[in-house]
Amino acid sequence: MASESRESGHGQHDHAHDAEERGMALKVKALEQLLVEKGVVERAALDRLVDLYERQIGPRNGARVVARAWTDPAYKARLLADATPAIAELGYSGSQGEQMVVLENTPVVHNLVVCTLCSCYPWPVLGLPPVWYKSPPYRSRAVKDPRGVLAEFGMRLPAETEVRVWDSNAELRYLVLPMRPKDTEGLDEAALAALVTRDGMIGVAPV
Repeated sequence: MASESRESGHGQHDHAHDAEERGMALKVKALEQLLVEKGVVERAALDRLVDLYERQIGPRNGARVVARAWTDPAYKARLLADATPAIAELGYSGSQGEQMVVLENTPVVHNLVVCTLCSCYPWPVLGLPPVWYKSPPYRSRAVKDPRGVLAEFGMRLPAETEVRVWDSNAELRYLVLPMRPKDTEGLDEAALAALVTRDGMIGVAPV
């Protein structure tokens, strides 16, 4: 039978970091509201900008990392051994991505990433965290019922596949390396990167 396990990284969350992140989110919301009320920006324009960074610009960085790992065995080895400098080789580093670990999905192990106490997220490679990633239901249920959460995303794993849940924190953040899709041997790195999604790099969807 498959087993569900939770990995907490290196220690517990930094509660000061949690409070700081919530405070920053409130400040951003207040600023957005003020800009909209003053007529400086339109709400629709802000929504489009957030969507651009959440779904396109940010995740494209991670997609390039994944595609390089799929096509370059030496790079993949460096990425799995020490992710932070390997990711930096492609120009992605900085705040919220100082200490990275890459988790490889295989036919027998599936990795799922969550942040149970706040919303720690690898911004340099995934952009802005989606709303559902920050929601209390996802943060609690990903640990208690990971298979149920995956099923809600449309992903049903074989019973023999082990599900490993990794809990990000202020010091350590994770990126899932999805399995390369079948019948893609003829695609180059750019074409492969176009297949990779944000959800696949969090672990809630296949590629």
